[in-house]
Amino acid sequence: MSYARNLFEEIPLRNRDVFIWNTFIRGYSDKGPCKEAIVVYKKMHQNGVLPDRYTFPFVIRSCGVLSALREGKEVHCNVIKHGFDANEFVQSSLVAMYSRNGEISSSEMVFSEIVDKDVVTWTSLIAGYVQNGWFMEGLDGFRRMVGLGIQPNAVTLVSILPACAVLNLLSLREMIHGLGIKLGVDSDVSFINTLISTYGKCSVDGNDENVNRARSLFDKMVVRDIVSWNAMIAVYEQNKLGSDAIKLFRRMLDENLDFDYITLVSVISACAQSGDFNNGEWARHLVTSKGLENSSSITNALIDMYAKCGCIDLARDVFDRLQERTVVSWTAMIYACSVNGHGNDALEMFSRMLKEKVNPNSFTFIAVLTACKHSGLVEEGREYYKSMNEDYSIVPSVEHCACMVDLLGRAGLLTEASEFIENMPVEPDAGVWGALLSACSTYENVELAERVAEHLFKLDPHSETYYVLLSKIYAQAGTPEKAARFRKLMKDRDLRKTPGHSSVEIYLRSHKFPSGSQSHPSGESETSKVYGNPLQVVSGT
Repeated sequence: MSYARNLFEEIPLRNRDVFIWNTFIRGYSDKGPCKEAIVVYKKMHQNGVLPDRYTFPFVIRSCGVLSALREGKEVHCNVIKHGFDANEFVQSSLVAMYSRNGEISSSEMVFSEIVDKDVVTWTSLIAGYVQNGWFMEGLDGFRRMVGLGIQPNAVTLVSILPACAVLNLLSLREMIHGLGIKLGVDSDVSFINTLISTYGKCSVDGNDENVNRARSLFDKMVVRDIVSWNAMIAVYEQNKLGSDAIKLFRRMLDENLDFDYITLVSVISACAQSGDFNNGEWARHLVTSKGLENSSSITNALIDMYAKCGCIDLARDVFDRLQERTVVSWTAMIYACSVNGHGNDALEMFSRMLKEKVNPNSFTFIAVLTACKHSGLVEEGREYYKSMNEDYSIVPSVEHCACMVDLLGRAGLLTEASEFIENMPVEPDAGVWGALLSACSTYENVELAERVAEHLFKLDPHSETYYVLLSKIYAQAGTPEKAARFRKLMKDRDLRKTPGHSSVEIYLRSHKFPSGSQSHPSGESETSKVYGNPLQVVSGT
């Protein structure tokens, strides 16, 4: 674009016709920076050259990319002024621009005025719905478009697939996958990238089938771009397969492929899941070498990673180096303190955040209430829970309520915890009842435990955790026959408690030791492994 600009500047003003201006505007719209497209458009007006129907789509698209709503509305006024408000290409651009800015009502208004709606117009509307979280409206738009006999293209399918992932519509996802093959767009890189992400997000509890299908799509790709690699790495990370995510990233490096901040966020998050400190440090070195230290997404991921590895000082070091601290940064640091037993530090950090005029969000209060429950700060927890709605108009979610029940239960306030559940603003889920059942086990309250268990078995009848807890409660209460009955129920229903494990790193390699095991997989005993080598204990779960 710098060469194009030099050539453009050499053309005398009187010889710059609308075609030359359009070409220059389109260059910035396609290649960036998009803000220059708007600047050139204004200069075109100042030089007395009238825009035509080819000018506006590029300028409007740039306004959409930049989320420049005010400028977009000004251009819309010019569209009407110059008589191009009935041009379908201009109208489609306006639909997309308003959608990208979250102005769905304006997008719908422009869409309703289009006489001949083609696949591009419909796709703009559908994408707008989905991108703004109006997933059912997006699906309805897709249904209406197909019902009118308009054949979708690759962009349409890419636009609707995220709705399938969020709403977990597996059958519709399969149908769209099949439709893509039928339409011959199954070699389109964007379509396959979106399918990979969708399979990963539709996976439940790391469902191997969906993850394997995502990997199969990835392996069959003839051409992969950076989005392809990022999508597959993210699938592994989202499904708690951190070692696979890191392994794929190393393959990416071995093939001398470039990576970006999105890649590193997934890799760092994968390290956080498994408490893989050494790979996390390696990832931080890559961040530095790439010059991405100021990326808020990366710094937030690093804070989370260090927190989950128990390195609170390193998490604080990353936080203190931040040039600009957003609510996400503050929340990550508060949570880091919370889960590492520094409850008072977490609350002090929250106070600093408020003094710096950063408004907390729903996730911030989850971090604060977590600090209270881990440190037994009951009165403080009550005040913060009350403050959510009264001071910040945040309606407590089921996660906030679960924190409060856990806080009260750990403090032995079982009656108050039970009454809290009865008065919750949302329907209690298994996490809420499970927190109370755990407290019943701690304080050996059999009567309340039986009532709680009734709710849990209705909500999640296949979870072995509740059977184990209830069996333990009966055993503690001196009723072994009831405890035995629940153990038999577990056996009859083929429910097995997931064994715990310890994880250690020896010479930068991670080794897992399942609970009850007597030897390392290599054949040596744990004792010789541990005392024969320098190691770092990473986690025990």
